Amino acid sequence: MSLIDDLKYTFRQPDNTLKQLIIINVLVYLVFLIIGTPLGWMGYGWVERIVLYYLSLPSEPMDFLVKPWTLITYFFTHEGFFHILFNMLNLYWFGMILTEYLGSRKLLSLYVLGGIAGGLLYMLMYNIMPAFTERNISGLLIGASASVLAIVVAAATLLPNYTLNLLIIGPVKIKWIALALVLMSWALADDSGGNAGGNIAHLGGALIGWVFIKQLQRGTDLGRPVLAVTDFFGNLFTRKPKLKVSHRRTGSSARANGSTATSRPGTPDQSEIDRILDKISSSGYESLSKEEKQKLFQASQKD
Repeated sequence: MSLIDDLKYTFRQPDNTLKQLIIINVLVYLVFLIIGTPLGWMGYGWVERIVLYYLSLPSEPMDFLVKPWTLITYFFTHEGFFHILFNMLNLYWFGMILTEYLGSRKLLSLYVLGGIAGGLLYMLMYNIMPAFTERNISGLLIGASASVLAIVVAAATLLPNYTLNLLIIGPVKIKWIALALVLMSWALADDSGGNAGGNIAHLGGALIGWVFIKQLQRGTDLGRPVLAVTDFFGNLFTRKPKLKVSHRRTGSSARANGSTATSRPGTPDQSEIDRILDKISSSGYESLSKEEKQKLFQASQKD
């Protein structure tokens, strides 16, 4: 099976959002690396810079109105090996946690909402805060850090006592990892830092991660609009199954053959899911009964 076939297979698999997000980010990075590097050698580095400009989110409102798509494209674009490496590692580790407990669709909506929130806060701060406006500072934003930090904070809000074994440090609860990343972004979000805009965006992503889980626990899914849009575009590129004509026996003949109709069990209501999530937060996933784990899985399959 070729690389193209492997990619097609990955994107056709259901509930495979985490791998798909990582692959998209890596592919965009590799395109810039493989094509941009020789262009730079030949003196055509300006081509890469132009393409990067049209994928990066600008801080200037008028520039944004010219290229509004950058509110999405910026969080799939990276520069620098360690930039994408640490983002994808955090996306994988914490994305696995959220996928296990909430499902792939919640992960997708949170990734997009975190990136949008980070981008909007970035533009807002650059245009209202004196530290930037008085010095006429402007910039371009790229990277998935806001989206990833939204996922990190969401996982820590949902399961604060979940433990990861970090290299050298050892076991650490994810609430402390999330807190350290947020405080680091807060400390570096000043006009003297080399990446003030990026760290401002991180804080926007972190905020939406916390709000997303809190609202979900109250029965409100903030990601429904995102899923509605992605489902719409996804259906445009999905082949419609051929219609099949089938005949069903009447109730009397079916009963004569000893068959009975069965209905699928319904998914649990929101109050039951909230109770299960509270139990996970206080006692851990291992404390759930088999029935509770099944209910949580059923709920994760809904929009």
